[in-house]
Amino acid sequence: MISGYASGQLPWVAILIFRWAVRNGFVPDVYTVPAVLKSCAKFSGIGEVRQFHSVAVKTGLWCDIYVQNTLVHVYSICGHTVGAGKVFDDMLVRDVVSWTGLISGYVKAGLFNDAIALQMFDEIPEKDIISWTSMIGGLVQWQCPRESLDLFSQMQDSGFEPDGVILTSVLSACASLGLLDYGRWVHEYIDRCHIKWDVHIGTALVDMYAKCGCIEMAQRIFNGMHSKNIRTWNAYIGGLAINGYGKEALKQFEDLIDSGTRPNEVTFLAVFTACCHSGLVDEGRKYFNKMTSPHFNLSPWLEHYGCMVDLLCRAGLVGEAVELIKTMPMPPDVQILGALLSACNTYGNVGFTHEMLKSLKNFEFQDSGIYVLLSNLYATDKKWAEVRSVRRLMKQKGISKAPGSSLIRVDGKSHEFFVGDNSHPQSEDIYVLLNILANQIYLEGHIITIS
Repeated sequence: MISGYASGQLPWVAILIFRWAVRNGFVPDVYTVPAVLKSCAKFSGIGEVRQFHSVAVKTGLWCDIYVQNTLVHVYSICGHTVGAGKVFDDMLVRDVVSWTGLISGYVKAGLFNDAIALQMFDEIPEKDIISWTSMIGGLVQWQCPRESLDLFSQMQDSGFEPDGVILTSVLSACASLGLLDYGRWVHEYIDRCHIKWDVHIGTALVDMYAKCGCIEMAQRIFNGMHSKNIRTWNAYIGGLAINGYGKEALKQFEDLIDSGTRPNEVTFLAVFTACCHSGLVDEGRKYFNKMTSPHFNLSPWLEHYGCMVDLLCRAGLVGEAVELIKTMPMPPDVQILGALLSACNTYGNVGFTHEMLKSLKNFEFQDSGIYVLLSNLYATDKKWAEVRSVRRLMKQKGISKAPGSSLIRVDGKSHEFFVGDNSHPQSEDIYVLLNILANQIYLEGHIITIS
């Protein structure tokens, strides 16, 4: 009874049954406590988890590894990494389930220093596919695609064959980094190993090809998918948007509506991106109003406002952009202020008042671009004292322009290079080869500068 309700839609009933049974003389065992703990995880009831943790200790059931692993898992699901870590530290015997539960909890909470820099994953005595899946998927989810691909290479070197779940995460990492060749290899691997296609793999492939600029391939996969969900539509519409196919993106949005699929906030973000990249101001206004209409009744995120502000600023409608910002229920972020400042530099300071400009300097931005744009705007108005003030403020806050970088993968390992950085262990050899190439280019009548 308890297990049934714990895995269903009424997890609270499992707790009520447990309490009623105990009051009537029922003695819980090593199967009962984990079942009721899992019901707590359904609604992230950390208070209830602590209560049943105490029950396990008082009844002596705590010594069972199944109960201990369940506690680690449930604490992790509830986001209570401290509790999960304490249970884990108190365990005399740990297996792969123990390690996986703890690591997945840290990864879910974004605590990668705890999950990686303490070599926790490496300490797992015998990793299984669940361990690899949790770690690789978590790294992708928390926007660490390079680390996820490095771990994927380690998994292959360990002799594990990837399944569809892991490959979906790998494709997402390739999409984030724009690694088309790697993504194509994954696609070929899926077909070669006859891994069953599902909506998740199909969506990941559409997303990867679209973000890598292969919109025709993304379209071919999208059209060939028998089953699509809202994430599939979002990936395709978003791909069309970033590749400059604004009109086609809006057409696909209408096809989505006709198919009976309900758009969500991400869908409208893709639509606004399409309008922004293609300069479709009227369409952007129309869909912004449609999003907040009673039919869809969706509340715009900061990103939606950002797209609209960017769209209006690119069209020179700075005053309208300022008015839109005033209606926002949240303060503007770096992207919105950057778009506004950039437009003012291009079209003249038609949006900012002196008070607004002054207040900008009090924002705790760490993005150097905002300060540079603000400085340029003052310079355009020949307010040199304000220019010096902004530059001085940057120096006081220790803010400097972020260096450019490039990324390359060699033998399954990611290498990132920053402008002027000589810290790579093969830096000397790299520069020797670059100089050889530069000399060859110079002899052919071209000029190149290596920095």
